[in-house]
Amino acid sequence: MPIPASQPLPPSSDHAAGGADGTVTDSLVEANQRYAASFTDPGMDARPVRQVAVVSCMDARIDLHAALGLKLGDCHTIRNAGGVVTDDIIRSLTISQRALGTRSVVLIHHTNCGLLSLTEDFRHELSAEVGQRPTWAVEAFKDLDEDVRQSMQRVRTSPFLLHTDDVRGFVFDVTTGLLREIDPQD
Repeated sequence: MPIPASQPLPPSSDHAAGGADGTVTDSLVEANQRYAASFTDPGMDARPVRQVAVVSCMDARIDLHAALGLKLGDCHTIRNAGGVVTDDIIRSLTISQRALGTRSVVLIHHTNCGLLSLTEDFRHELSAEVGQRPTWAVEAFKDLDEDVRQSMQRVRTSPFLLHTDDVRGFVFDVTTGLLREIDPQD
């Protein structure tokens, strides 16, 4: 069950929350300072070596690079709530393909996704709370496989994308780490 936006998640530890003296962002900036101290320029440009863009949910349980055996520079990673193909995902894919040379698209949804329990009522509740209706759709869904198919179809039919022949969709199981491919025709 989702936690309402007005109710913050309790931190799992002082480390996760940033410690007693700072915020989470402060701890991230400190971590960056340690990272940058030994950073060396990898000598690559923004073009993904494997010419692939991966679209996935923003869920914190999914470590895409580890799950797919990817290294820095291998792919473009585009994430949003649900991994749903929205206008902004098409925008990013268009730039990825037309300006940066990607040719393949991998779409990944996952089990136990928060969008399975939301509805468009979420927008109405937000509107009532803040006095302004969001301009975006929640894009909630009840059937993972069907939403992956819809996302594949949105990519394949976009007039802005040059490469729509290698578009594949999957569901990532957050308990086993395995991908299950979705047949676009079912």
